[in-house]
Amino acid sequence: MSSERLEINCAMQIQKPIHEVFEAIVNPKKMSNYFIATSTGKMEENKNLIWKFPEFDFECPVKVGKVEHNKYVSFYWENSGVDLLVEITLSEKENNSTLVTITEKSMKNNEAGLKWLSGNSFGWSNFLACLKAYLEYGINLRKGAFDFMKQ
Repeated sequence: MSSERLEINCAMQIQKPIHEVFEAIVNPKKMSNYFIATSTGKMEENKNLIWKFPEFDFECPVKVGKVEHNKYVSFYWENSGVDLLVEITLSEKENNSTLVTITEKSMKNNEAGLKWLSGNSFGWSNFLACLKAYLEYGINLRKGAFDFMKQ
C-alpha cells in the first residue's frame, strides 16, 4: 500500500472450527444473527446480492467475487462511486480455532478516503466482534447497537 492509497486491515481469532466460521460468513441465515438483516442469497462465486442492514433503510448491492470453501471470500461493494474489494481470509489455528482476516481496498488518501478508513475500520472491527460473540456465545451484539443512527 502506498501513502497515496488507503486500505483497511483487521483480524480476530474465533474459538470455533474453520467450517463453522466460513458458514457464518456465507450463509445469510447465520449472517442475520450478527451483521445484516437480510440478503437475497448465499455468498456464492459471481453472484449479485442485495444486503439490507437492520439499522439503515437502504439496499446495499454486493457482487461476490471468489469463494474458496473454508478459506476465502471476496466481494465488491460501492462507496462514494468507487467499487471497493473486501477480502475475508480464514486460517486454522491451534485448539480448533480460526483466524479471520479482513482487508478492504482502496480509497485515495484524501478527506473522503480518511472518512471511509475511519468508518469502515470501525465497521469491520465491529463485524469481527459480533461474529465472535455470535459463534462463541450465541449473542447478537449488533441488535439495537446502532438504533441511534436510524434516520
